[in-house]
Amino acid sequence: MNGAVPGEPVKTDKNSRRGNWGNQIEFILTSVGYAVGLGNVWRFPYLCYRNGGGAFMFPYFIMLVFCGIPLFFLELSFGQFASQGCLGVWRISPMFKGVGYGMMVVSTYIGIYYNVVICIAFYYFFSSMTNLLPWTYCNNPWNTPTCNGVVTPRGINNTLANVTRSLVTGATEVAVEVVNKTKRTSPSEEYWKHYVLQISDDIGNFGEVRLPILGCLAVSWVVVFLCLIRGVKSSGKVVYFTATFPYVVLTILFIRGITLEGAVTGIKYYLTPQWHKILDAKVWGDAASQIFYSLGCAWGGLITMASYNKFHNNCYRDSIIISITNCATSVYAGFVIFSILGFMAHHLNVDVSEVADHGPGLAFVAYPEALTLLPISPLWSLLFFFMLILLGLGTQFCLLETLVTAIVDEIGTDWIVRNKTVVTGGVAIVGFLLGVPLTTQAGIYWLLLMDNYAASFSLVIISCIMCICIMYVYGHKKYFKDVEMMLGFPPPIFFRVCWRFVSPIIISFILIFTVIQYKPITYNDYVYPGWSLAIGFLMAMSSVICIPIYALYKIAKSEGTTFLERLKNSCKPDVKWGPALSEHRIGLYATPGSEGEVEVRPLKEELKEKEKEDEKRDEISLTIQGSNGSTAHNTTPSA
Repeated sequence: MNGAVPGEPVKTDKNSRRGNWGNQIEFILTSVGYAVGLGNVWRFPYLCYRNGGGAFMFPYFIMLVFCGIPLFFLELSFGQFASQGCLGVWRISPMFKGVGYGMMVVSTYIGIYYNVVICIAFYYFFSSMTNLLPWTYCNNPWNTPTCNGVVTPRGINNTLANVTRSLVTGATEVAVEVVNKTKRTSPSEEYWKHYVLQISDDIGNFGEVRLPILGCLAVSWVVVFLCLIRGVKSSGKVVYFTATFPYVVLTILFIRGITLEGAVTGIKYYLTPQWHKILDAKVWGDAASQIFYSLGCAWGGLITMASYNKFHNNCYRDSIIISITNCATSVYAGFVIFSILGFMAHHLNVDVSEVADHGPGLAFVAYPEALTLLPISPLWSLLFFFMLILLGLGTQFCLLETLVTAIVDEIGTDWIVRNKTVVTGGVAIVGFLLGVPLTTQAGIYWLLLMDNYAASFSLVIISCIMCICIMYVYGHKKYFKDVEMMLGFPPPIFFRVCWRFVSPIIISFILIFTVIQYKPITYNDYVYPGWSLAIGFLMAMSSVICIPIYALYKIAKSEGTTFLERLKNSCKPDVKWGPALSEHRIGLYATPGSEGEVEVRPLKEELKEKEKEDEKRDEISLTIQGSNGSTAHNTTPSA
């Protein structure tokens, strides 16, 4: 029994057409999986020790409070209120729908190269299924004379070291200097370059497709597709594992790491504050950028994930939980990484800064080499790369779902809603085909180019325009009332101030900082040619250019005789803007005369009204006065 009166519409908070999360835990885990990605493991620790160690934590958490959490809450509330993806939400102001297309372009770029990183992690995972890790020694066909392993030193460097020692005895210091300048290349670095990638000498020299990597790319796309085959209904179940197990692996690696000799040195290096760097604008810029990029703002994923929430879900609480979990994971991952790097620095007798790296260099060179020093190294290697796979998949699920949801919501026909799986499969196939060039011998150059340009300053511009549109074009007062209607309470004053003033200022600061700090991309000693940088800028601009192009198109299509009239009409909210379900469209959003417009009121109010109705019924019932003064209630109409 649902208590519904026959003939009256049933009040429900479920969107049967689009679907909802099975429960709120699924949404939180999916959002955590989306926000917590590979950057938490390979970028944050690097930024932390480069920008003053423990002192970097201060600006990092300041930026989290004033920029990260407010923007996260803004995007979640935006998507949840309209129950639409990154395109549908722009009914709020149709002229700005180009922002949604820009988000789609960014998510496409990231989705292409992100899955290539996952496929390389798959490759290393499969390579770790052996008694001896293949990058342990220098006695392999792909190794060069400069290779020098840390487990059992071999190769020319070892011989040269012995010769040096004898020459020192004979007081020939020149030979010592020559040998000391000989650059050591680790077996893990040579395995990465000469065996896994078989890297070419130029970004334009594609060479051949690396079939093992291509096979792993197919595997990773199939895994993503199968996990999203039923949309959020299936991905919501998968995240119970993919979002939680990385923490189990991190904890195992942390316990192992802190028991190693030299681990304390690495952790001290990671945490020791260099307070003089607090005054450096670059430190604050890095902190703001890391918060902004690691939370996944302006990718469209947060809006999409929130659109599957029930209308009255407390997304304010969710935004705080998810944002803090993301940042805490970054800090925790830093302990894991630097305990191992401290051990490695101790073993090699060098400073921690000489073994620390970020990006692919940390994940596929420095860390694999450190793993060879541990007992039962294949086990630790399996765990580490399995963790990378799960971290990557958590983000990839949301990127693909963002694109699929935008397509399905935009077309909106019954057929495409019923056959969402076909759309998911189509997007996965296109993503796989577009990723094939990244599996060539020049693939790593293109991957880094996309990582540095496709999702850099364009995200900052998109996020800034989104804030301006909601707060100033649509109107902050109207939006605050929308949030109050949805949550039952207005946004706290802190968030109202941040949305209107603080966050846009910080976003502008990030943009200025990104432009000032810009340096042409390099990969180790390789300098990218000018034509490749031009392609990088085109990728960056391709998402931003969607905004003015669509705005001009919408103005041209709008009603009005003058440009100002057309502009004004194109900025007005669409008639379809508002809650998706009819029972939530109350007040300003109510459609006059519609049978489906049922005002949803708190349960206490409904119970009070029911009691009043019962009292009225008692009064209406006929009463018969007895001769002795008593009152007899007659419950039958015939009386």
